[in-house]
Amino acid sequence: MVVAGDFKNGITFDMDGQVMQVIEFQHVKPGKGAAFVRTKLRNVITGSVIEKTFSPTDKYEDARIDRKDMQYLYSDGELYYFMDMESFEQIPLNEDKLSDNFKFVKEEMICTIKSYKGNVFSVEPPMFVELDIIDAEPGVKGDTATGTTKNATLETGAVIRVPLFINQGERVRVDTRTGEYLERA
Repeated sequence: MVVAGDFKNGITFDMDGQVMQVIEFQHVKPGKGAAFVRTKLRNVITGSVIEKTFSPTDKYEDARIDRKDMQYLYSDGELYYFMDMESFEQIPLNEDKLSDNFKFVKEEMICTIKSYKGNVFSVEPPMFVELDIIDAEPGVKGDTATGTTKNATLETGAVIRVPLFINQGERVRVDTRTGEYLERA
């Protein structure tokens, strides 16, 4: 059981059948009246954010989010297949379970599968990936003002912005959370 008076950032709990995670919390003790807890909560499954106030004595059930590293195998168009590295069991997942930054994942990469009560609700790619550039616009000499970038297509099909000195065939490191070029690999 989780008591609202003990909320901390990152705690997950079950509220009315929804899995909520505390993003921010503030204990408020007004001069008049009872104390309360003001929070900002994120629905773990849908991603929506709400603000809610609680009495410090409100109790909720713990919600345990399971995280498991699995290897991405392949996609057959509709389903994406992942393999448990310990039991070698394969699970197929629909595209709606994948995050937007899954476009940086190629076969055989390790992803984190998040589930609640056995139901998978999210797939997180690794934070940083190294990918080859299969197409890049040529950098024009004299176009070297500071911070100038150009489009480059990665081997997964994703398009990112890279500095002018990066060419086709090079390997780069990408931050999957922001989709930004970090460095040559």
